[in-house]
Amino acid sequence: MYPSRFRYEAPRSLAEAVGLLHDGGDYAKVLAGGQSLVPLMKLRFASPELVVDINNVPGLDYHRADPDGTLRIGALCRHADLERSDLLKTTQPTMASAAPLIADPIVRNRGTLVGSLCHADPQGDWASVVLALGGSVVARGPRGTRAIALADFVTGPFQNVLDQDEIAVEAVIPAAQGTRSGGYLKLERRVGDFATVGVAVALETSGETVTRAGIALTGVGGSTIAATEAAGALTGRPLTVENITRAADLAAQAARPRTDHRGSAEYKRHMVRTFVVRLLSRADAAAERAA
Repeated sequence: MYPSRFRYEAPRSLAEAVGLLHDGGDYAKVLAGGQSLVPLMKLRFASPELVVDINNVPGLDYHRADPDGTLRIGALCRHADLERSDLLKTTQPTMASAAPLIADPIVRNRGTLVGSLCHADPQGDWASVVLALGGSVVARGPRGTRAIALADFVTGPFQNVLDQDEIAVEAVIPAAQGTRSGGYLKLERRVGDFATVGVAVALETSGETVTRAGIALTGVGGSTIAATEAAGALTGRPLTVENITRAADLAAQAARPRTDHRGSAEYKRHMVRTFVVRLLSRADAAAERAA
């Protein structure tokens, strides 16, 4: 199937892109990687009258760390850039763990992290990773720039809080206040598939004590789930077997899976519990090796 007729614009500045969106009204869409929008248009699940392609806007293809350790990821930074990033491998274990698991190589070469966050697919991997890390999205519009915590950014399946004339220009991961560890595990039917279950764990530790914990779940609810009680069970405590088990149980309780062709709700909760135990046990082992 072919998409409906649409007008195509390729602005060369953010100001021009925002102006086009503002004038285009409710029937304008932003194109970055196109790995979500284009398939939707081909199936006519989305029929924008105006497509604003921001790939000619300079200065949005970066990922870099500020002097204080804050990580910034531009709207045109591709999944493949993050997969190959030495910066992520040395400073962002949860993100480095997730990057090779995003879809397939074709999608990773064109798709973007910021676009994935905006798409707000409940089975999208990056949203749980950024949520576990306490990240945010920076939006630019005619009224200026604002930062939106990811916990507030997604309002439901395929829905976010961006105004129609705003563009998400950057994702921000705050600097760690301790030693960072964690990872991402994903159950998929085949390589490149959407997650049946995904779990992101991001920890910061000082000595043997967890000073900050983030746990977020993919594919087991109507949107990405922050397992806040599970994370709270770890904060201020060491990674003992008892604390790990309690966090895993609470994370499984936070999941809201449905029985479908991918598996039963009980099975998916079991996998959440298993993945949390596995990730936390790995983090504990890594801390022991470093000590």
